[in-house]
Amino acid sequence: MFQNVGTYNAKPISSQGLKLSGANNGMFTMDAAGIASGGAFLVSELEKKDPLIRKPLTSVTYPRDININVGGGWVDYVSAMSVAYGLTGGSENGPVQAGGANGLPIVQASVDKGVYKAHVFATALRIMFVDMQKANFIGRSLDQLLQDGVRLSYDKHMDANVYVGLSDYATTGLVNNPDATETTVDNGAAGTSTWATKTPLEILADINGAITAVWAAAEYDTEAMPNHILIPYEQYTYIMNTPVTDLATETILDFVLKNNVAAKNGGSLFVGATRWCKGAGTGSKDRMVVYVNHERYVNVDELVPLTRAMTQPNATNACYDTAYMANISEVQLFYPQTIAYFDGI
Repeated sequence: MFQNVGTYNAKPISSQGLKLSGANNGMFTMDAAGIASGGAFLVSELEKKDPLIRKPLTSVTYPRDININVGGGWVDYVSAMSVAYGLTGGSENGPVQAGGANGLPIVQASVDKGVYKAHVFATALRIMFVDMQKANFIGRSLDQLLQDGVRLSYDKHMDANVYVGLSDYATTGLVNNPDATETTVDNGAAGTSTWATKTPLEILADINGAITAVWAAAEYDTEAMPNHILIPYEQYTYIMNTPVTDLATETILDFVLKNNVAAKNGGSLFVGATRWCKGAGTGSKDRMVVYVNHERYVNVDELVPLTRAMTQPNATNACYDTAYMANISEVQLFYPQTIAYFDGI
């Protein structure tokens, strides 16, 4: 009868406990000591193999917070046209004509073109021929495993590109655009500006004040009502879990979503968390980003989505080399007045 080798210190089976028996024509046989110690089993036969491969922990939220336009090809820049209008004498009093007045005010248009950078994302994976055969033998796809790594690298690259841009290429993103207005939220009754020390009404006042400020900068255009707010995870967790009062079941987040300026004017408001707002403000303060999340106002171009560009055998190294590439634009902010930063929350 064989015994289990146990759950502790499963050492490799040694030659102890094995002996040559003349009766078996010199073949190895297992003696009583080897059987008693569980040596009849291979160590690998007593493993429970977990089929799950645990990948690195990370988070990417960029598809949620910006419109992504797909297509355009291998270009170096993306351009967008804008127009501004002017009227002689201004729009208020200029068109008013007194009796007998000569000459009508002229409408003029100024057309401008904004140019935004594009860059190529490129990476490669190498699969050794022998490693590929070994993986196939045990039923795993080494190619798929490495492709998942390429996709993860791409998503992390896009996350940085959308939120903070690429410093090596002098681009910026949603949380650090130099054209956006920056301000610090007011202190609450406790004497500080952080939300952890503010009442639900004070937090609502911060959010409504931010929405109104951005909307006013857009001359209260009904389509330019801010609909998207980004905050750090710490503040989001606080307002999501903290009730309005000790006796209420409604959280501060519920209270804000029901009573904000956008909702009261027939719009909708999304409040979400991103790690890029943590310490993003002036003096490394936590930042709240308030903006209009719509392709008319801000977007990013995935000119060529992540593509398996080429694969070729490499006889020198006995492997297969595969190149993955994409072409991506920087964040395009068409109306700087429709985004603003509020620090100190």
